[in-house]
Amino acid sequence: AFTSARARVQGAVKRFSTMFKNIILTGFMGVGKTSVGTQLAKDLAYTFVDTDTLIEADQNMAITAIFAKLGEPYFREVEAKIIQEVMGRENQVVSTGGGAVIRDENRAAFKKAGFVVCLTARPEVIFERIRHETHRPLLQTRDPRAKIKELLDGRAQFYAQADAVIDTSEKSVDAVISEIKERIRHAYC
Repeated sequence: AFTSARARVQGAVKRFSTMFKNIILTGFMGVGKTSVGTQLAKDLAYTFVDTDTLIEADQNMAITAIFAKLGEPYFREVEAKIIQEVMGRENQVVSTGGGAVIRDENRAAFKKAGFVVCLTARPEVIFERIRHETHRPLLQTRDPRAKIKELLDGRAQFYAQADAVIDTSEKSVDAVISEIKERIRHAYC
C-alpha cells in the first residue's frame, strides 16, 4: 500500500512538472524554505533558486549591507526585478525572501509561474531557529520576538494567498516535502 501511494504521489509530481513550471516557497525567515527547497529540488530533479542569494550576487553585497546602506525600499525594488527574472524560467524550486509577498507584482508573478507554497511556523519556533543568526536585518532590534510577531501579523494576509500553507513547527524536512507533494496531488489530480 505504501509503495502504491508513493508511486501515485511521484506520478502526480511528474504530471505537475508538465502543468506548472515551478514550485515557489514563500514564508517568514526561519520557516525552512532553504532546507525544504534544496531537498525538494533534488527529489524532483529541479534547480534550487534562492532569490536572496541572487540579490546578493546582483548587488555584490550582503542583504544586511543593502538594508544598512541603501534601505529596505531599494532592496524591495531589486528583489522585484530578480523575482521577475527568475519566474521566467522553468523546473525550479524557488525560495523567496520573507517579505517578497508584500508586493502585488511579486505575488502575481509567483501565481503565474507555478505552485505557491507558504511555509509557516509559530513565532516562538521561528525565534528559536534564528536567534543566533546575525544576517537578519529586520530583526536587529531590542525585542526580536515582538518584531517577529509584528511582521508575521502584517504579512499574514499575503502568506494566506498561497496555493498551500504548511506549518513546519513540528515537522521534519522530509515530512514537509511529503506534504507539499501531497498538496500538489490533491490540487491537480
